[in-house]
Parts: sequence; C-alpha cells; structure tokens
Amino acid sequence: MAIILDNDTRLVVAGLTGSEGRFHGLRNRAYGTNLVAGVTPGKGGQDVEGVPIFDTVAEAVDGAGANTSLIFVPARFAVDAIYEAVDAGIDTVICITEHIPAHDMLRAYRYFRGQGTTMIGPNCPGVLSPGKANAGIIPAEIFSEGGVGLVSRSGTLTYQIGHELTQLGLGNSTIVGIGGDPVVGSSFVDVIEKFEADEQTELIVLVGEIGGDEEEKAAAYVAEHVTKPVLAYIAGFSAPPGKTMGHAGAIISGSSGTAQGKKEALEARGIEVGTTPTEVAQMVASRLK
Repeated sequence: MAIILDNDTRLVVAGLTGSEGRFHGLRNRAYGTNLVAGVTPGKGGQDVEGVPIFDTVAEAVDGAGANTSLIFVPARFAVDAIYEAVDAGIDTVICITEHIPAHDMLRAYRYFRGQGTTMIGPNCPGVLSPGKANAGIIPAEIFSEGGVGLVSRSGTLTYQIGHELTQLGLGNSTIVGIGGDPVVGSSFVDVIEKFEADEQTELIVLVGEIGGDEEEKAAAYVAEHVTKPVLAYIAGFSAPPGKTMGHAGAIISGSSGTAQGKKEALEARGIEVGTTPTEVAQMVASRLK
C-alpha cells in the first residue's frame, strides 16, 4: 500500500502545455505515473506527446477518468485551479505553485476541507509513492520502495534524507512535501494519520522547520494516537528571530516557533530528534535493521 498516490492514480496536470508543467508532467509519466490528461483553457483537443489536453478539469474527469490533479499554473490562477479541481470531483489536489497570497489560500482551505478533498501544497515538491506513482518535482530516482513514511515542510531536506535512506538499503512507502507556506492544504497531523493507517508504513519521519506550531501539534497527536515509531528533524537552529528563512512560513515570531522549542516539544512526547539529515537516516536504520 501507500498513501495519497498509488497504482490507481490517474493524473491530470493543470498547465501541462506550459514549460514547467510539461517537463515535470512527462517526468512523472516516465516514472510510471498514469498521466491521463492535461488542462489548459482554450487548448482542448491538442495533446502533449500523446497526452490529451482538455479545456476544463471536469472534461478530463469525464473523458479520461482523472482522479488526481497536479497544479503548475501561475500563482494568480492557481487558487481557481484548486476550486475547479474540487468542483470536478477530484479526490486529491497537489499544488506546486508558490507565491499564492495567504488570504486566498485561507478561503480555499475552508472550501476544499468542507468537500473532503485531500489537498497537498501549495509551494510544495509534491508526493511520491516509490514504485507506484510520482506527482510533482520530487527526483524519484534517488528514492526506493520501503517502509518509511516521510512528511516534510522542506523539499530539499526530504530529498537528502530519502537519498541517505536509499544508501543505507532502506526505502519509503510515501514521501509527502506538505509545503512551506503559512497556509497549506494538509498538516503534519493529517499526513501522520494516513501513515498510521497504512500497512506498508513501519516508521514515520517528520521533517520540520522554524515558524508556526505544526510540529508541536504533531507531537501531541503522535503521543495520543500513533503506535508506530516517529523520528524527526528540525531545520533552522541558527535562524535569527524575526527573519524569514527560505519559506514564507519559516519565521520565528517572538519566542514562538524556534527550532529548540520544537525539538523540546517533540522529545517531551518521546519523539527522537536528529541533529542532521544523515543522523536521522542512521536513527531510522537502527530502528528497522
């Protein structure tokens, strides 16, 4: 098994006719993802290397059986693409687009949560279930299939830890990049809940960073609801207060959201926290081998 993406995923890419959507969409297809359609208004009837283009997501659902939407459109159109996918009955929406205004995402959040849609992103690398499907910009070739569920606010740290696991002979059930914006579609808790229910996932790795309190919420949830081992890494121990570091959501406000505070909250709930991505991979290996 896996979470979010699997062998039944039928992907439609919003923006497949653009340079980024085309490049990554076709890479996802080359990996083995069932890319069934693209959507670009006004270009219906065309194709991208054999992938049919539709004018709307609803047409892609009716005509190609799409059930997962990958969004690569510019920020000013991305929220509308989310609404359109939800209204078309898409089960899972993955939005790679960055620079979406937080207030626009707040309105969208209330809408798609009310519809029961699984939303990943925005400003995220996507989702990969090794050996099954890839949707987004994750370099799938450095990951292998296995029992480690990985959920992260950071794309590049996700890649590093996954590669370290592969070098140690371990693999992942699913890798989920939830995104680094202040408002994202799925939280650590949402994804950890799915990993807890997934038969393939044996151990969960959480990769957090400074800013907000999502890691603290995850720690409390794990203590009450999760039976599988959970390990963590927090980026940003050297970040100065009040300065955004990399992601829009990675900012310390006053005394809250610090890496040290998150580390202490996680460890207080029995979650071991590594000091480097390499150490985290070694900690995983010691638990599973």
